[in-house]
Amino acid sequence: MAKKRPQTKAVTPQITDGEIPVVGAREPCPCGSGRRYKACHGRAAAHAVTELVQRPFEGLPGECDWVALRELVPAATVELTLKGGLPDDVPSVTLATVLPMAWPALRRDSGSVLLALQNDTSSGDLSRDMAHTLRRALTAAPGTPIAGERVPADGPRLQDLLDLDAPFEPVVHSGFEFWIPDAAENANPEVAASLERANAAAIPTVKLSGVDAAYWCETPEKNHLRWVMPHPEEQLLDGLARLHAAGTSSLGEGTRLVGSFRAHGLMVPVWDLPSGMGAEECEKPAAELAERLAEALASDAPLTADERRARGGLTNRQVTLS
Repeated sequence: MAKKRPQTKAVTPQITDGEIPVVGAREPCPCGSGRRYKACHGRAAAHAVTELVQRPFEGLPGECDWVALRELVPAATVELTLKGGLPDDVPSVTLATVLPMAWPALRRDSGSVLLALQNDTSSGDLSRDMAHTLRRALTAAPGTPIAGERVPADGPRLQDLLDLDAPFEPVVHSGFEFWIPDAAENANPEVAASLERANAAAIPTVKLSGVDAAYWCETPEKNHLRWVMPHPEEQLLDGLARLHAAGTSSLGEGTRLVGSFRAHGLMVPVWDLPSGMGAEECEKPAAELAERLAEALASDAPLTADERRARGGLTNRQVTLS
């Protein structure tokens, strides 16, 4: 039996790590190894982009409002300002809570850009995903919706693209007519159906004007105030526990602090309100509670037994949204 001659492998030119582009997971790796991308250089890239960033909006103006618009507010928009200004052919860039057909972004016929906030993302860094989508939208042809795609692990983040000195001023809407100018006349049947479904599901929501990042919402059974706060969680729990134990954590008669959400690294206390208590009726008690909370947060005294029990109850009523 003849001996098998040793096989010699063809030498494939190798590409340095810094030059390897991102390709589909099942495609051959561009480095020339012969393996699929997901089993070669894509493994490190996938790990890099799936590692969860706990506070993706940290460092942006209005971080608390970014979290609220991502998780709590159905329909809202914010005009965004880019570092260095807008391209000549882009009249405006607007952040929107959600877009029709769940598009990540839309370049309108006018050239303006809508960027969606509530879409699912492929990585663990929402800021990087949205920055990648924004850059694609800025160069897309007018009238083009932007589809999702794999995000490079070393791409820019929103903090790199947006003007960090510009104000972040959300405008809350009762519905999603902002999707299309003159929506009743210009929406095609598919978008019109999406608009109708979105409007039917939207919970009436109002942003309070006297305190930051507090949003009143109306539900069939009762109303709620959901307030995104910037304080470290442990400090905020202590402060709320001090108020709760003292009987001063409510927003008035018939209201009560019922728990909190965790969302994108921040804490969102939630109050139940009577069904007849609207957003305007929340303004004064919310401002007064903010003053009481500031005093409680400034205290460094050890928690009393009652305060520790109150803190334990608040901790047990936390729900993580992200």
